[in-house]
Amino acid sequence: MEVAVTELRAHLSDWLAVVRDGGEVVVTERGVPVARLSAVGSASLLERLTEQGLVARPQSAGRPRASGRSRPRSQRPVADLLSEARR
Repeated sequence: MEVAVTELRAHLSDWLAVVRDGGEVVVTERGVPVARLSAVGSASLLERLTEQGLVARPQSAGRPRASGRSRPRSQRPVADLLSEARR
C-alpha cells in the first residue's frame, strides 16, 4: 500500500493500524517512494524468502576465496599506467 507524506501525517493512527495488522505501507513524497513502514515483529525480506524456499542460506559464513591463478601484479605504478592510457 502506498501513502503520500501529507496523508500519512493527517491520518497517522489509521496507517499505524494497517501496519499493526500485518500490512506494509510505502511512504511517497511527490510520487517517489522514500520509506517503508512495517511491523516491528515482521520478518525481514531475506527471512521470508528463505521460509518460502526461494533462497537458501550460504553453506559457510566466510567469504568465498578465489582459487587457481594468482592475482596479476603490475610492473609499474598504476598511476603511471592510467596517465599513459589517458593520453
